[in-house]
Amino acid sequence: MTSLSGGTSSLAGFTKLCKGIAVVLVGGHIVVQILPAAVNYLALIPARTIPFAWNLITAGYIEQTIYGVVISTIGLLFMGKILEPIWGAREFVKFIFIVNFLTSLCVFVTAIALYYIRMEENYLYMPLSGFYGVLSGFLVGIKQILPDHELPLLRIKAKWLPSIILLLSVAVSFFIPEPAAYLPMLVFGTYTSWIYLRFLQRRPETKFMGDPSDDFSFSSFFPELLRPIIDPFAAIFARLFCGKRQTSSAAQDYELGDNPLPGSDPIEASRRRERGARALEERLAAERLAAAQTAQESGKDATESV
Repeated sequence: MTSLSGGTSSLAGFTKLCKGIAVVLVGGHIVVQILPAAVNYLALIPARTIPFAWNLITAGYIEQTIYGVVISTIGLLFMGKILEPIWGAREFVKFIFIVNFLTSLCVFVTAIALYYIRMEENYLYMPLSGFYGVLSGFLVGIKQILPDHELPLLRIKAKWLPSIILLLSVAVSFFIPEPAAYLPMLVFGTYTSWIYLRFLQRRPETKFMGDPSDDFSFSSFFPELLRPIIDPFAAIFARLFCGKRQTSSAAQDYELGDNPLPGSDPIEASRRRERGARALEERLAAERLAAAQTAQESGKDATESV
């Protein structure tokens, strides 16, 4: 009874939506293990994507290795537990769908380009899949909402997690046989999620889109020493992709004509981070209370059994 109640309480903190998506990831892995030929229809194979366009959506939910499904499931449950209550279930699903689709699309275009550059058929027929793009996007979301939250064991602030994971992934790619199976998804997942959160995510509190704060600029992913070099290039790509002009001032605002958009100042970004930190503290307090109640009940059961 004690172990069962402990296992139930440990799962209680995860949202139903995240559990449902985790079931999809585990189910997808089981399908490709039982029916290996299913990979040809569900994973992203660039040479076959034109007739099988649904690969751009399904590839993100197919894990071909047991290690991949374990990492993706754990990452989804724990990071979703932070992000979904703050964003809401609808926005959480929307974020997953958009980042997954854009990541697959970018990987497809990159694979085709590499084939024409290097003329290696491996780029066309390698089955690419995995939830890594969305997981890296979750890290960007945590960077936006809880940038100064410090991880208890690593003593690293959350705002550096996307950059550290990418750096480690690039370093590891030199020592594994097929880095193309995961590295492009991590890179494009990070970038497309930042594009969505920076320019496209609708904010109910202001009815405007995006997060124009300096703390969430593209150069914030890099050390301060490199930011003066990166900022001009980032501004060019921002204009290309979003068609909005950014100004460099104490508050980096979007402008429409000569008037700055309301609600696009760092104060609201600070409020959003405060709400995120408050939600995280409330959730941790609730988990501690649930753990204490479980321990108390376990003690009572032990006393009664004696």
